[in-house]
Amino acid sequence: MTRNALTEIKRSLEVHVGRKIMLKANGGRRKTIERTGVLEETYPSVFIVKLDQEQHAFKRVSYSYADILTESVEVTVCNDEGQVRIMYAQVQ
Repeated sequence: MTRNALTEIKRSLEVHVGRKIMLKANGGRRKTIERTGVLEETYPSVFIVKLDQEQHAFKRVSYSYADILTESVEVTVCNDEGQVRIMYAQVQ
């Protein structure tokens, strides 16, 4: 079951390669890290996000599909009309 879920998450992200996304990640100790960038590449176990240079010190970050499955990361894709569509939301 988990293997299928990870494959589905990867497939749904592959469609959005090259698009702007927003990430909310659990930073530990009740901290949430918010980042924006472009979904650059998907690999078998991880996906790479090229961050906006003016907002972040790093150039790229990577997360695993398991991070999305375990709800450690929330991925939001910005569509062409400027609206935001939430793909995976962290359930409180």
